[in-house]
Amino acid sequence: MTATASAMLRRRMLLAAGAGVALAAPALRTQGFPERPITLLVPLATGGYNDRLARAMAPFLQWPPFLQSRIGQPVTVMNRPGGSTVLGNTFFLQQPDGGDMMMVHSAAPFIPVSIITRNARYRADDFFMINLPSRDATLLACATDKPIRTVEEVVASLKRDPRSLSVGIQPASADLVNFALFCQAHGIERSRVRVVTYDGGGPARNAIAGGVVDVGLVGAEGFLPIKERIRPLLLFSDEKNAEYPAAPILTEHARAAGFAPQFVEGSQRGFVVASRFVQAQPERDRILLQAVERATKDPECVATLSAQQLATWIGPQFDRTLGVARRA
Repeated sequence: MTATASAMLRRRMLLAAGAGVALAAPALRTQGFPERPITLLVPLATGGYNDRLARAMAPFLQWPPFLQSRIGQPVTVMNRPGGSTVLGNTFFLQQPDGGDMMMVHSAAPFIPVSIITRNARYRADDFFMINLPSRDATLLACATDKPIRTVEEVVASLKRDPRSLSVGIQPASADLVNFALFCQAHGIERSRVRVVTYDGGGPARNAIAGGVVDVGLVGAEGFLPIKERIRPLLLFSDEKNAEYPAAPILTEHARAAGFAPQFVEGSQRGFVVASRFVQAQPERDRILLQAVERATKDPECVATLSAQQLATWIGPQFDRTLGVARRA
């Protein structure tokens, strides 16, 4: 490359960078980004909240972003469940840093808990958040045709015989952590409980609603599409939920039972990229960030997500670190 051509290239790059986020997408598009279809990787089974969010969002993330024609690279959804999201997380980090793949994930707590409990070989700071629109709370529930009516009945049964009830749950989830705290507070021998595990909120939710397990724990938002089929028994929260007004909350239950309430926040779900991609491709990262924000603020997208009881943009301000989001 001649000195003149090199200088012209540097000048073009500086101009593109200085043009701001609004012009970054067309500039990179002319350079071939994205070269391939965009994939939304869900490291969980189909039917859960993350899977539904990815599939609802895909049509609104067509490339180039937000042109009326909606032309460009297609956006597809890939499910890679297994190992409490370890398989999907590992696969994601093995991909090139081209920006052609994002995850839709309950990043907190699945990523840190999978590291602790599954000896995963990645680190929490290998992942970077684009957006965390959904911040859920664990809900203990059973099918409406089950004889169980209250959380006190669940406690009494499990204390009498830990194997008396089967409990549906996702490994490495906030729900598992909350169940462990619940058992500890009530003196229930958790290692003897008949725990049935599922590779996603969808299968776990369906097993609970279908009576396959006696009780189970899933994110309250995940239950919304079938909430008429479940009986909410306990919400792991310190405040009431408008969708489940009759559900007792943990702080009330703990006060009545005489123990200090302890729980973790439920799944924090949203769009995830690799930290090394953010460092290696800052312009492409900005395009993805802008794409997700604009798509989730599109009135048609908002209407679509709302109709499916899915959350949209949490912003405009949030911390792009694992498990930390700040509402505006």
